[in-house]
Amino acid sequence: MQKQITFRQYRTMDLFFFSLILVISEVLITLGATVWFPGEPYTVSLSCAVAAIVMVRWGWWAAVPMAAGSIAFCLVSHAAPVQWIIYAAGSMLGLVMVPVLKKKGWESLHGNVLWLLGYGLCAALLMQLGRAAVALVLGNSLQVCAGFFTTDILSTLFSVLLVWIAKRLDGMLEEQRHYLKRIQEENKQGY
Repeated sequence: MQKQITFRQYRTMDLFFFSLILVISEVLITLGATVWFPGEPYTVSLSCAVAAIVMVRWGWWAAVPMAAGSIAFCLVSHAAPVQWIIYAAGSMLGLVMVPVLKKKGWESLHGNVLWLLGYGLCAALLMQLGRAAVALVLGNSLQVCAGFFTTDILSTLFSVLLVWIAKRLDGMLEEQRHYLKRIQEENKQGY
């Protein structure tokens, strides 16, 4: 008989895989922007999209892949210590969406496409706002802070698109305790 994993083990594996996806993508995107195509002003990052998806799945635990993505970006781009603070701390403002999701319920994302798209947009914009705010507090100019929004516009659109796509994948944009219970019930009923 096959041993089942615990809920904690499942959560750890899920967070590990989302973090791994984010780290690999951030490394490749950062190398693309700094080494392979250094003249391009825009990049597309999965950071906001992965954060938005993991917030639905695990709530506050989304901080894990958010931190992993920030660390990967900073390592590969040889960021100055102040940039580590900007990216690691600033990105966490996206977690403001966790209590919003708890209040509205993750199911609401499946019933209203405008709310779904707005959720993806808000998660991305809050992460960028957090980075800009931390940069401003640390003495950067408004022009530098505005750059967090202008250079990440494609990432913002990509985040909205990926959240919309994730909704269509069974269990992807679903609170995972609910998902596991639903799957267990479906298995009992023989689906």
